Amino acid sequence: MADNRLMTNGRLAILIAAAVILVDQIVKIWVKTHFYLGESVQILPFFELRFVQNNGMAFGMEFGSKLLLTLFRIIVVGILVWYIVGLCRRPGTSRGYLVTLSLIAAGAGGNIIDCLFYGEIFNNPWPPMVAQFVPWGTGYAGLFHGLVVDMLYFPLFSFVWPEWLPFVGGTVFSFFDPVFNIADSAITVGILLLIFFYSKHLPFGQKTDK
Repeated sequence: MADNRLMTNGRLAILIAAAVILVDQIVKIWVKTHFYLGESVQILPFFELRFVQNNGMAFGMEFGSKLLLTLFRIIVVGILVWYIVGLCRRPGTSRGYLVTLSLIAAGAGGNIIDCLFYGEIFNNPWPPMVAQFVPWGTGYAGLFHGLVVDMLYFPLFSFVWPEWLPFVGGTVFSFFDPVFNIADSAITVGILLLIFFYSKHLPFGQKTDK
């Protein structure tokens, strides 16, 4: 019974992670090799494909040393995968909780692939040229220093602040400005599910009987 549970839960976790990473990488490679940096194509009034690259965390944020950030990501994902494997062996593990953690791990893993390999296998030309695959080691950066590809942009609405407002008067406010990718989306969905539905399953969220 335990072996069957391990196989079923393990297959579920692997399937989710593989699907997220595969779709994420297909979209990133397609955008990188078909769009020049900064190019934008409007799909809907509130949705654009816009090719940008970032050196930091999700949604284009910057955070310290690129090498340290990549190593930190790898360590965190390694711990999370180890935890997921343990959950697969544990009787009574919630499938929803397993799906949630798999989404987070897969999303983080998808962005790690960019950081690890993209600098080695792609060039990074100036617009309007688009990137191409290059022989290993002749790319725009070394191992661990690749840039994360983002492309999903949802400018849902914008307005101009009234002139009489201090500091922001006369400036344009746009929501939602960050450009992100499918891996970021998987992380965000996983974290929201974790907060609203599965926080009680976390080790620090479990209560001990006195």
